[in-house]
Amino acid sequence: MTKRIETADEAKQDAAYSEALKELIYQMADDDFIVSFRGSEWLGLAPHIEEDVAFSSITQNTMGHAVMYYNLLEELGEGDADALAHARPLEKRRNAVYLEKQNGDGSYLKEPYFDWALTVVRHYFYEVLKKVKLEALTKSSYVPLANIAQKVLMEQPYHLAHWKLWIRQLQNSNEDAKSRINMRIVEAWKEFGDALELGTKSSEMVQHELIAGEEFLQKQWLNEVKATVMSLPTYPLEKGLGNGRNGKHSADLKQAIKIFSEVYESDREAVW
Repeated sequence: MTKRIETADEAKQDAAYSEALKELIYQMADDDFIVSFRGSEWLGLAPHIEEDVAFSSITQNTMGHAVMYYNLLEELGEGDADALAHARPLEKRRNAVYLEKQNGDGSYLKEPYFDWALTVVRHYFYEVLKKVKLEALTKSSYVPLANIAQKVLMEQPYHLAHWKLWIRQLQNSNEDAKSRINMRIVEAWKEFGDALELGTKSSEMVQHELIAGEEFLQKQWLNEVKATVMSLPTYPLEKGLGNGRNGKHSADLKQAIKIFSEVYESDREAVW
């Protein structure tokens, strides 16, 4: 059994442990960061004012979770947390590609032809996965990561409940709503595959007891999704957009980086 590691200095003494740990934290941080960015683009555009407030709160919380992970990486010697979030190039990002997908056609400031069905499916699928991973991380051998998982799990159930309610409402709504949500579920099934992977260091993560293995996480995720989604594709999930865990991303991430790094790049020395 791997001993519990209490501090960053202790983790850095074992190179293999440290590399697997950092890879895992980058995935957690980058997933939360990009999904919260896409969520922030809905500000003022949600279906009704109550949803606008609720979604903004969820997005703010999720960004806060990303900050905690980037701070862990800073402690592990990866550099300034703000720079990790805003200044890393596309190929260094480890988020799942489906999470970087644009909300729809047009642009936020001009003609945001965004698709609410896409957002509901994306956030529901992601929040289920996040719950499964956080529960596994509470047992992580890296104590600072386990502690963050415990803290985030105090908020995350409310996020998941929100999107689960939207899925159920749309599945039981009129034919147009059913068609839109089912179309996005099928689409997600072809693009969400890399989100359920742990990348090139997955075996080392399991070996060092940082997190449970991919097969276990995927099974837990699928069981929960099946309990909520009425009709799922019967074929395995695919990685139709690429594999973000290996740094293979889409043009949509390039577009996102250009937007969310604009203020940071305008004055890197500024103190916010």
